[in-house]
Amino acid sequence: MSKILIVEDEESIADLEKDYLELSGFEVETASRGDTGLEKALSQEYDLIILDLMLPGMDGFEVCRRIREVKDVPLLMVSAKKDDIDKIRGLGLGADDYITKPFSPSELVARVKAHLSRYERLVGAGRPANDIIEIRGLKIDKTARRVWVDGIEKTFTTKEFDLLTFLAENPNHVFSKEELFRKVWNMDSIGDIATVTVHIKKIREKVEYDTSNPQYIETIWGVGYRFKI
Repeated sequence: MSKILIVEDEESIADLEKDYLELSGFEVETASRGDTGLEKALSQEYDLIILDLMLPGMDGFEVCRRIREVKDVPLLMVSAKKDDIDKIRGLGLGADDYITKPFSPSELVARVKAHLSRYERLVGAGRPANDIIEIRGLKIDKTARRVWVDGIEKTFTTKEFDLLTFLAENPNHVFSKEELFRKVWNMDSIGDIATVTVHIKKIREKVEYDTSNPQYIETIWGVGYRFKI
C-alpha cells in the first residue's frame, strides 16, 4: 500500500483529500504546518507528498527545496495561486506537478496514481542497483543520497552528505582541512577552513555513538581528519 503525506493547513481540504485517497487504497498522513510537514517528510518514508504552497511555519517553496536536497519522492504542489511565475518557481524547485485550487478530488487521485505509476516505472525499469557504502552499521546510499546508522535514517544537508561520502570513499587517508575544503567545496579555503570543522562536528553528532571517541571520523591533531575502517 502506497503511503502519502498531505501538507495542508486548511483542515476541510486536507480531510477531503485524505478521504478520497484512502477510498482509493492509499495510506495517508497529514500535517497542517510547513515545518511539521518537513519534519515528517524527512524523518519518515512516503511514496508521494502533496504540498500546499501557503503554509504557516514554512512556505511550500522552502519545504519543497529542503525535501529535494535529500529525497527524490514524487511531490505534487497545490495552490490557489494561478500565476505562471509561482508554477515555474515550484517546478524549478523540484515539484513534479502543480495543481491549482479549486480542483476535483478525483482529479487529484488521478494525478497521484499517474505520478506513482511513472515513478515506479522509472525505478524498476532496469535501473542499475544503487551505489552503497556500508561500514560497521553505517550505510551510505550514494544514488539516493541517504544515510542510515544501525537502520535508522539520518537527515544530512548536501555538503554534510558530500563530506561524509568523500571521507568514506577514501578510508584511512588523512586529509587536511584545506584539502577537504578544496575537494568537497571545489574551491580554495581562502581562510574559511572553519566550515570543514563545523560540518565534521554536525556529521559526528549524527553518526557517532560517542562524539568524544569517534569510531568513524578520527581527528589527527595538527593534520586533519581520516575515516577509520
